[in-house]
Amino acid sequence: MEFTQVVGQNHLQSHLKKSVENGRIPHAQLFVGKTGSGILPMAIAYSQAILCSNHEIDSTAYNACKQKIQQLAHPDLHFVYPVSTNDTIKKHAVSSSFLAEWRDFVAENPYNSLYQWHEAIGIEKKQGNIKVDEAKEMLKILSLKSYEGGYKIVIVWMADRMNTECSNKILKLVEEPPEKTVLLLLTEQEEKIIGTIRSRCQKLQFPLLSEEQIATELINNKQVETKKALKISQLSNGDYKNALHILAEDGNDVVFEKWFVSWVRTAFKAKGNKKAIRGLILWSDDLAKEGRETQKKLLSYCSETFRQALLKNYKADSLLFFEAEDTGFSIDKFAPFIHQNNIFEIQSALEDASYHIERNGNAKIIFTDLSIKLTRLIHAKQ
Repeated sequence: MEFTQVVGQNHLQSHLKKSVENGRIPHAQLFVGKTGSGILPMAIAYSQAILCSNHEIDSTAYNACKQKIQQLAHPDLHFVYPVSTNDTIKKHAVSSSFLAEWRDFVAENPYNSLYQWHEAIGIEKKQGNIKVDEAKEMLKILSLKSYEGGYKIVIVWMADRMNTECSNKILKLVEEPPEKTVLLLLTEQEEKIIGTIRSRCQKLQFPLLSEEQIATELINNKQVETKKALKISQLSNGDYKNALHILAEDGNDVVFEKWFVSWVRTAFKAKGNKKAIRGLILWSDDLAKEGRETQKKLLSYCSETFRQALLKNYKADSLLFFEAEDTGFSIDKFAPFIHQNNIFEIQSALEDASYHIERNGNAKIIFTDLSIKLTRLIHAKQ
């Protein structure tokens, strides 16, 4: 993977390129940021720059080196990531057991999340971890000579998933690294990595991407038309993973809008109206029949639509992009009901519902509870 394939983060790219050019490569580094900010693609691009630096650019050896890294098959580049047992691997699950799945996962989209990785290997109902067996593998790998006579690199994706035993095992590796080894720890939650490791790593903080960077990437490399790209970049909250997810699910917006409009209309009528409460229960029943991912996506859509209504209420029209397909629903008329006295509780209720859905809660109960909360919140006085 080339640095040019990484979205944004130009200052970090420049810093890493210079460290390779000057031969001053820290042996232990901590990349901190959302997966959608590019920590994994940047780590792979950085690894390519290091491992291919001892070949003349565009030579046969250089191109062969690049190709091996693009296929995640370079003998001196190793990956560690959270795993667990599944239907195929019954015990002693380690990263090498899932190498084929990892290559497919990264090839599809290196900005994908931990949950998507869990889905890819069939452990979405479990917690993937990095255990002490992985640490033993790392120590063994890095104690050997490199195949191509240069550096050896280990990329630990989601390093905060290392358990205590694993963390203590690799501490000596961080303190006294073998010659020409690089350990790249990638994490979204650095506070979960033990302090003795964090203090010995050079830290690089990955900021969220700008709307312009995301929109430009969508226009240039995903052939998205400009207006749509700008809308998606605003919705993505600086996370390229979110942008790709929104792009893939764009066709569902019409369905989600129908569900949303039906929901808020029924909730508005339900105050003191028993018949309308029955309507909310039926709505919840219908949603409970959908898959968990569809339910989560709907909640995300609702959250953003409430946000758009708030912006309209406070006349921030330059930030609006909501366009209803239902001609009977007007954001102008809906907006006065969403304001500072209820938006925080509404968003909190949606986040709680999404949290419980992801953890296999009873969808019927979750959506019914959410709906009853909305009947109260939507009538709050501004």
